[in-house]
Amino acid sequence: MKRSLDTAIHRVTMYRLVSILLGMLAVVSVVLSLTGELFFSPVELGAGLAVAVGVSVISNRLIAPLFRVTPHTESALITGLLLFFIFRPSIEPMELAATAGAAVVATLSKYLVAVRGRHIFNPAAFGAVIVGVTGLGVSWWWVGSAALLPAVAVAALLVLYRTRRFALAGVFLVVSVAATVVQLIGNGMAPAAALATPFTSYPVVFFAAFMLTEPLTLPPRRWQQLAEAAVVGLLFALPYSFGPVFATPELALIAGNLLAFLAGQRRGIRLVLESRLRLTPTVVELRFRPAAPVRFAAGQYLELSVPHPHADFRGSRRMFSIATAPADPTVAIAFREHEPGSSFKSAVARLDPGAVIRVTGVWGDFTLPADATTPLVLVAAGIGVTPFLSQLNDLRRSGKLRDVVLVYAVSSPNEIAYRTELEQLGVRVFVAAPEPPDLLPAGWTYLGPGRLTGDRLTAAIPDLEKRTALISGPPGLVDALRPVFGRRAKTDYFSGY
Repeated sequence: MKRSLDTAIHRVTMYRLVSILLGMLAVVSVVLSLTGELFFSPVELGAGLAVAVGVSVISNRLIAPLFRVTPHTESALITGLLLFFIFRPSIEPMELAATAGAAVVATLSKYLVAVRGRHIFNPAAFGAVIVGVTGLGVSWWWVGSAALLPAVAVAALLVLYRTRRFALAGVFLVVSVAATVVQLIGNGMAPAAALATPFTSYPVVFFAAFMLTEPLTLPPRRWQQLAEAAVVGLLFALPYSFGPVFATPELALIAGNLLAFLAGQRRGIRLVLESRLRLTPTVVELRFRPAAPVRFAAGQYLELSVPHPHADFRGSRRMFSIATAPADPTVAIAFREHEPGSSFKSAVARLDPGAVIRVTGVWGDFTLPADATTPLVLVAAGIGVTPFLSQLNDLRRSGKLRDVVLVYAVSSPNEIAYRTELEQLGVRVFVAAPEPPDLLPAGWTYLGPGRLTGDRLTAAIPDLEKRTALISGPPGLVDALRPVFGRRAKTDYFSGY
């Protein structure tokens, strides 16, 4: 069951998944309206949806070329759908104008309120804040309706499952709900009713999954993300005002976005393609020279943006673990080629040396433990070996000595990427493959065929229970091995591209 869910949910990009789920919530809203469960009429919902989505998509197509950027239609669609759930559906011209104004401001913010291609604020939230501050309209967040809660909860779980951001959402929910409940009880509400009210009258679930987790506006490290969630949760729940500015969910998110921006790499990142190298029959490495030094920790990932005509449903952005050490003058990534390939892969294949690619940001906490005395086992499947290349090269460059064992599972002996480099690093390697490699370097051991299990790892590595594990690969393998190590495991999911 779990593997089937992983397979289904990773068939599409995150952009497409969010678009589908928001679209399904819009359909559910119409159904609830027809059955009398929702306050708004189907005509009002249709008008609000048409304006929010239509203005977002059209304004994006008109504004993007002014900044010499290829319009990202799916991003505009998501922004429009979010605004549909934030502003009041209506057939009143002034209310529709407020929705349209928020959509235009949201689109403009992606280009004007940005630092070298990376927007600072969640566009939908920024559009809602500007419309509210200027007095053009007010946000309703009617998606917090009790009638919509079951559908919103299911959609939220799918988003959080795909992004693995349950902790982020959990911190926000605990803080915002607790603060709200305390206020409600203080105002005389019964405890049971006060506990239910945040979920039936406030958009806490929708906000946590669809607004707070927006990747481009999150800080790079996990502790920073959790701290932001706590701050946003308090601002979400507490009443305050500064002149014409009043507490709203969108203002809470904007404040959190600003904190995230200050914590992250604020300088834009541009990479110049230096070389393309085939590592295995299916794995290709791209090596870039950054226009300015890229600040990252070994094990982190970046998101490449390669706008191209006729982009397919998987879009024009991809996240890749960095395969080089932070001190390396170049930045390398590697990926598997699939048939049929995506439009993104085709666009990358057409890039010539000297082509400039934009990076939207660097994120991740898949880093080695700070305590150098902690023995480690690194478990990689396929292209999941790339963050370990960065970490092992970083250790070698820094001269640090650590007790490290690498377990490397591949679909074929021919698919061992970075074999020569791993041999030069001198790390102990255990290879799991359907057939034994013809020749293994000194210090390498063939584990045999079959899926990796805790028993197999324990048999090969007697002191396994003393080691902290870093596991990188497909969700199925990561989820299967994580319980073997419990709290001693850090994970990095490679969902495929």
